Amino acid sequence: MTEQEAYQEHIRYAHDTYCWIVIRHASFDTARMLAARWKREIFLEYLTEEKFVPLSTTDEYFQMPDYGETYLFSAQGQTILLDSRYFTSSIRTFLFFLHFSSIIR
Repeated sequence: MTEQEAYQEHIRYAHDTYCWIVIRHASFDTARMLAARWKREIFLEYLTEEKFVPLSTTDEYFQMPDYGETYLFSAQGQTILLDSRYFTSSIRTFLFFLHFSSIIR
């Protein structure tokens, strides 16, 4: 082995050792960061046992509509019975903007 090859091998070993040390210390930092995060976290089971709050929610979009109420909607001489007042108001708003957009043109 020549002197240049020996020097290159030494540099390669030194670089490998340096990389190994850097990776090892990065794993130490990551383990320390995860331990600190886990120390601050509160488990979900602990919260539900502590407060006795059920983990559920209700939303009016997923409730069954009450079909007892009907709303009249009239457009161009035609009358329609609609079950939802939200749908009726949205159609009225849409036709209102549609009417004004045809006037502006």
